[in-house]
Amino acid sequence: MEVKGNNKGTLKRISGPVVTAVGLNAHMYDVVRVGNEQLMGEVIKIQRDNTIIQVYEDTSGIRPGEPVENTGLSLAVELGPGLLTSIYDGIQRPLEVLMEKMGDFIERGVTAPGLSHEKKWDFVPTKQSGDRVGPGTIIGEVQETNIMHRILVPPNVNPGTIKEIKKGSFTVEETVCVLEDGTELQMMHKWPVRVPRPVTEKKNPDIPLITGQRILDGLFPIAKGGTAAIPGPFGSGKTVTQQALAKWSDAEIVVYIGCGERGNEMTEVLTEFPELEDPKTGKPLMERTVLIANTSNMPVAAREASVYTGITIAEYFRDMGYDVSLMADSTSRWAEAMREISSRLEEMPGEEGYPAYLAARLSEFYERAGRVEALNGKSGSVTVIGAVSPPGGDFSEPVTQNTLRIVKVFWALDAKLSQRRHFPAINWLDSYSLYLDTLHDWYDENVSPDWNIVRSWAMEVLQKEAELQEIVQLVGSDALPDEEQVTIEVARMLREIFLQQNAFDPVDTFCDMQKQYDILKTIRIFADLAYGAQKVGVPTAQVISIKAKNDLPQIKFTKDYKADLEKIVANMEAEFKALREA
Repeated sequence: MEVKGNNKGTLKRISGPVVTAVGLNAHMYDVVRVGNEQLMGEVIKIQRDNTIIQVYEDTSGIRPGEPVENTGLSLAVELGPGLLTSIYDGIQRPLEVLMEKMGDFIERGVTAPGLSHEKKWDFVPTKQSGDRVGPGTIIGEVQETNIMHRILVPPNVNPGTIKEIKKGSFTVEETVCVLEDGTELQMMHKWPVRVPRPVTEKKNPDIPLITGQRILDGLFPIAKGGTAAIPGPFGSGKTVTQQALAKWSDAEIVVYIGCGERGNEMTEVLTEFPELEDPKTGKPLMERTVLIANTSNMPVAAREASVYTGITIAEYFRDMGYDVSLMADSTSRWAEAMREISSRLEEMPGEEGYPAYLAARLSEFYERAGRVEALNGKSGSVTVIGAVSPPGGDFSEPVTQNTLRIVKVFWALDAKLSQRRHFPAINWLDSYSLYLDTLHDWYDENVSPDWNIVRSWAMEVLQKEAELQEIVQLVGSDALPDEEQVTIEVARMLREIFLQQNAFDPVDTFCDMQKQYDILKTIRIFADLAYGAQKVGVPTAQVISIKAKNDLPQIKFTKDYKADLEKIVANMEAEFKALREA
């Protein structure tokens, strides 16, 4: 990064990743070079002559008196062809490039551009000389993996007329378009990570993000451009759930931020993601994914920046007109980084030592989600799904509580369910979605007019079962009235047939909306027939033990299931008819 002018200061104080410089002329969030090794840092506080800087690298060994240089630039990411398939650290240094330079361990003061400045890309213009362009206009296209990368006019460029535009093979730094006022446009531009990219308007979140996971799509849906939190203790399946969402959700681009996770967990993601097959194309899922890896042993300040780096990349693809799914795993580690830096700044601590502005920072992050009309008129979305890792699974701690105030969907992972081998281990009693009303019409039009009625019925049965289980544990199920014994059986079917899903079965790993509706509807048909049979005096034991319903679980693992399901329904109706006539 080039240094503007001779803007130098001197190190005065060092406290871990937070250092203080004097004699430095700087603005908030300016990127600076610290010490003789030119470590990268960012201005986070200015007090009279003291400039306080958070350093993105290990500061051990640097001493007061060493020089500090101000670049005069904000922390920004490079946006252009080459983002997809990349693995970055928290400040967009490509880890594969750094590994080639120095092996497995990153040395201090080393930098590398976020995009390759040598690789050539085939640029095909979509505009021509004399065309009027403005901020966000698409001027051309580059085929990157199986995604068409649309080249945008940066949002901070003044409108103008194209004087010259070239077709051919160029690096991201070469000029491909010149405007009448002399402005040169490249395939790449930079954007400060803490500044949301501008849009024309935000739209209502009234289209669901289809994930193929029955408990999510069926009971607790998320809208495109929505926000969700997945809190859960260690071993409850956060990472597997997020991988399933990355693989199956109908988002075109995936941005995965491994923020402060343990090294072995991140290694798992880095080795598994490139091998996951994209069900849409049959190619590696990595071809439409950007990974940001910032493990817990990496410098704490870079962890704080990684979340902003990820959301800025997601907004860039949204501006091209794509639906982007952003996974942040986990926002708890991000909050811990804020807590550490806040304590080094000697700020007044809030609850459990977290800074008083924790809720504000979480809000700023989640509010950058949304389904929007971009400056170029295209419609795109960023859906943010944040994993939260509460210590000991305690959902009352500050990060979980502040996150729940902001997000509209809460998928509560439950360690007890995972211990019972019920996956996904999402607790249907604690979870909720606030998008049900806005998505109501979409489900009516695209799935079935009575989808919302069947969904509400299923939730009522599961709630009723939870109340009845307390009585069952005290006196046993035989003491329940006949009708409630049937309710217990219907709830068991909902849990085992509808809510449980095998992520490793080639068919059951993804369940489309029509199949979800058909399974739910069949369980409801059984419930209606069972209650009807009871009313005419059929014993409860005979109602519960009909054979046809035992074939229903196999439908989950059957690809062409329609004929089998019709046969099961016909057999059920025949069995109940025989019971009533007996």
